[in-house]
Amino acid sequence: MRAYTDSVAQALLKAEKIAIIKQRFLICSAPYAMEGLVRREIEMAGAALNNVQHADNVQFEFNLADSAAEALITRLNESGHGRILWITPDDE
Repeated sequence: MRAYTDSVAQALLKAEKIAIIKQRFLICSAPYAMEGLVRREIEMAGAALNNVQHADNVQFEFNLADSAAEALITRLNESGHGRILWITPDDE
C-alpha cells in the first residue's frame, strides 16, 4: 500500500497543473455586414468559435471564460448599435 501511495505522490508532483476556468456558451446573430467585426471581437476576447451558420443573418456559437463574457457582450452591443441579437441556447 505504501509503495502505491508513494508512486502516486511522485506522479502528482511531476504532473502538469492546468487551471480550471469556468466557461460560458454564447450564441449571437448579426447582419452579414457585421460578420468581420463579430469575428474579430470573438478572437480578441480569446473565445473558441464553435460554429458559424449563414442564413438571413450570421449566427455565431462560441465559448469563452465566464469572467470575460460580460465585457464582450457589452462591446458587441455597443459596436453593433442594437443589431446584434443574443440567443439563449434553449431558444434554438
